Amino acid sequence: MGSPEEARRPEEQRLGPVVRRREQIQPGTTDQRLLDTEGDSEWVHTDPWRVMRIQSEFVEGFGALAELPSAISVFGSARTAPGSPEYDAGIRIGRALAEAGFAVITGGGPGAMEAANKGAREARGISVGLGIELPFEQGLNPHVDIGVNFRYFFVRKTMFVKYAQGFVVLPGGLGTLDELFEALTLVQTGKVTRFPIVLFGTEYWSGLVGWLRDTVVAQGKASQRDLLLFHVTDDVDEAVALVTKETGPPPPIPFEGYEA
Repeated sequence: MGSPEEARRPEEQRLGPVVRRREQIQPGTTDQRLLDTEGDSEWVHTDPWRVMRIQSEFVEGFGALAELPSAISVFGSARTAPGSPEYDAGIRIGRALAEAGFAVITGGGPGAMEAANKGAREARGISVGLGIELPFEQGLNPHVDIGVNFRYFFVRKTMFVKYAQGFVVLPGGLGTLDELFEALTLVQTGKVTRFPIVLFGTEYWSGLVGWLRDTVVAQGKASQRDLLLFHVTDDVDEAVALVTKETGPPPPIPFEGYEA
């Protein structure tokens, strides 16, 4: 039996700036074709063109986001249901960050990402979504004011870090964990400095934190001070305070945010 994603045929497919619908939807994604080593070796001859496409994604992303004010990236599950406590927390976090003067950057999808964008938009802040081409892509949520769609995960991940001063991480799955551990690695290795990482939801994150402390650190795979690279809280005001404490208050936004 196939997965729910396989059984559900998407109504719309985003291939970078290109949108395909109905019978024009193509199987697979650009990332899959880049990483696939099977089949005809003719793909070798297309790699220089892929490099140009990758370069263009960096240029488009830099151009779209270069004038953002201080921003915080908010991560969380696309499967978070509207009306759930986690969704409501995402709205409150997005709103509080916008009221504190930060632009809010998410992955642009549904669930917790949509909630944070919605909160920022309701507070008339700057709501940003960085989408990704996926086989079951649902498009950018309606609360995104500035949106960029990417073909390649590694380009998108660069944008999350380059244009944010910190991360707030809501409960999420593998994609959320990927972003979290990438950020922790960048801070641990000194690739980025003064980059606060706040995990929201102590019950959800307690198992991961316990495993890091009692297994990873206990067996010498990481140091005790690595546990200081992140904070865990259930309080929205504390999450915003932790971000502000480490990054400093953002400067005034040089242009108006969303107008209802």
